Amino acid sequence: MKDMNMPPEDSKSSRPKRELTGRAVLLSLIAFFGVIFAVNIYFATEAVKTYTGVVSQEPYRKGLTYNRRIAADERQAELKWNVDVDVGKEGHAKLIFKGQDNQPVTALKVTATIGRPTTDVDDRTLTFAETQPGQYEADGAALGAGGWVFAAAAAPVAGSDGEPLYRLRKRLWLTP
Repeated sequence: MKDMNMPPEDSKSSRPKRELTGRAVLLSLIAFFGVIFAVNIYFATEAVKTYTGVVSQEPYRKGLTYNRRIAADERQAELKWNVDVDVGKEGHAKLIFKGQDNQPVTALKVTATIGRPTTDVDDRTLTFAETQPGQYEADGAALGAGGWVFAAAAAPVAGSDGEPLYRLRKRLWLTP
């Protein structure tokens, strides 16, 4: 008869038990924090490579002209113009300028830039021609699907000091 207090005889009980030593704890901690440190370095380098931190080109110069920009916005609001924007994937853009009396606004020099909101790699400049009274059109290269920013400036053809009368900035979403 077997003694009930004796452990069963099998292969597991014959192996010596591993003892948790200070060296094993130290190596485990070093490995654990080493992995965390390596992952943090990887994410930090990827973040720096993908975003430079530049929010604005020439922020100091833009800050100096801030009051002029506010005055220009107030003059633009007094005009009470209405502008319809139509930009197609094929790169054709059409602007229709109407005054506060719903009459077409003619004799404008209109230029625009269209580009991606996150980079200036795909930026394109468009120069518009008046095709009908108050209607200005331009053709550019085809645009891919996704988000675009359209920024236009209109100044009178004659007697202009170079400062636009009207500025427009619009976000566009082109479907595939």
